[in-house]
Amino acid sequence: MDFELARIMSLIMPSLWETVYMVTLSTIFSVILGLPMGIIVVISEKGHIWEHKGINNILSYLINIFRSIPFIILIIILFPLARIVVGTSIGSTAAIVPLSIAASPFVARIVETSMKEIDYGIIEAALAHGASTIQIITKVMIKEAMPSLILGLSLTTINILGYSAMAGAIGGGGLGDLAIRYGYQRFQTDILIATVIILIIVVEVIQRSGNLFARLLDKRIKE
Repeated sequence: MDFELARIMSLIMPSLWETVYMVTLSTIFSVILGLPMGIIVVISEKGHIWEHKGINNILSYLINIFRSIPFIILIIILFPLARIVVGTSIGSTAAIVPLSIAASPFVARIVETSMKEIDYGIIEAALAHGASTIQIITKVMIKEAMPSLILGLSLTTINILGYSAMAGAIGGGGLGDLAIRYGYQRFQTDILIATVIILIIVVEVIQRSGNLFARLLDKRIKE
């Protein structure tokens, strides 16, 4: 029994590290890409602080287009880009490129939704005090929306975790790759079950952490 457990853990731990590596970096890059897009979509709307119908329409269309492409297809399309950026289209590092691009429209919509929940009276008050556009974005909009953004970040991370499992089907590495190679192709049910349990635990940790940080930030903002 101890030998069997040691065998399972020897397979799972490297794959778990690959998944954590992929998901962490992909989440960071997706926020870097998606946060500005979401902000621009909001502030370029009619009647907002930087009204620009053309930019708003183009960006909204682009976000919708990328969100509508299934990830398994998107990762294949982005193989050449991954090869250019990281020098290979196989492995966990290569998977970060399509994971980040696939998740960024999701982040943009979360940011948009969070920003629209802000009472516009707060923004008007900042404008009346002479705040610039950048100041309103950084010191008013992002600050007020932070609890909602944290919850959205939790959903994004969980979403990327699911994407990373699919990336394993085509050489992306991680727990998805392990489940397919051992659990499916070699009929090792114990590996498959262990992988599912680990993924459930990771999702639970991410969600609970997000809820905790969101509550703490919400209390600070109200104070």
